[in-house]
Amino acid sequence: MTALLELKQKIKNFYGQYEMYFHPLLKFLLGLVYFVWINQNMGYMKQLDNIFVVLILSLICSILPSGVMVFAGYVLMVGHCYALGIEVAGFMLVLILFMLLLFLRFSSGRNIVLVFAPLSFALNVPVLLPIGSGLLSSAISAFPAGCGVIIYYFITFLGVNAQTLQNPDLQIVDRLTMMADGMVANREMWITVIAFVAVILLVNLIRTRSFDYAWRIAIIAGGLTYILIMLGGGYYFGVQIDMAALIIFTIVSVLVGIILEFFVFGGDYTRTERLEYEDDEYYYFVKAVPKASVTTSERSIKKINGSSSREERRNEESVVSFSDPIFQGEERPGRTKRNKTETAVPVVRNDDMDDIDFERKLEESLRDL
Repeated sequence: MTALLELKQKIKNFYGQYEMYFHPLLKFLLGLVYFVWINQNMGYMKQLDNIFVVLILSLICSILPSGVMVFAGYVLMVGHCYALGIEVAGFMLVLILFMLLLFLRFSSGRNIVLVFAPLSFALNVPVLLPIGSGLLSSAISAFPAGCGVIIYYFITFLGVNAQTLQNPDLQIVDRLTMMADGMVANREMWITVIAFVAVILLVNLIRTRSFDYAWRIAIIAGGLTYILIMLGGGYYFGVQIDMAALIIFTIVSVLVGIILEFFVFGGDYTRTERLEYEDDEYYYFVKAVPKASVTTSERSIKKINGSSSREERRNEESVVSFSDPIFQGEERPGRTKRNKTETAVPVVRNDDMDDIDFERKLEESLRDL
């Protein structure tokens, strides 16, 4: 466990040090994956199904707010729908405006969840989106999550019925009726929308409670709720649900949610403290859960080369020691001649110091004053 905490701390420190570079990079990668997914599942307009268009849009979204990525995806969707027919593009545009006016305008700061919705279906872990949104966001993120589910199922509907919608013999009214029925009568889509909204609300409700291990309980409860709603709704409305795949991918999503909880929250409930204090107007009852963390040791490496060691030896040789013979009044062996420019240094011996009358010297000094 200590090794994992040290790894977590190192990752957080590394990300915090280079956050100004990682944040645009992550937005660029998210936009790249999102736009590539749109082109792969639609791709009806060849001018938009181009890697250079995707790269340019991803670069723009990496330096602009996250809401720009949502609208850039809408533009791509409407453009591909226009290749199927102006009626299809109009239906998609009306659907987007309907969601913007009724739902997405209340969650403007969390509409990035709509981008993750189709990607979670593409990775076969759809329940990971509501669990992650309930943990990291607020209950209002249920609006973009539900709208993302509707967008995903409508794009899937267009992929299945693209040939029929491109039939020139099909009337405009018939096309609009076909798309409307494909949306309203899609019971699997509505069951999934209900499951997403219910899981987000439940996970966020449990996560914000003050009891111990609230995050982990919220993750497990969200996974169980999703399974029950999908199986119960499929049984009631007669929709075929792959139970084995549903359970397996829900377990995978729960495990990923626990890893997410470790890196984002990571509270140490064994050291929980409950505090009580008051002021002139209120009584305060506070529960403090410390974060599970360890101190990482920082090592400093000193580089030693040959030149530095020679300089250190030279400095050591130039230091004068009082234990040298010159301070003891003795001559070093081997030195028989003096340089003419050298001056003799008088050495004061201890017996000379004893012959000096300090009291007489002091009286003479005072008399002179």
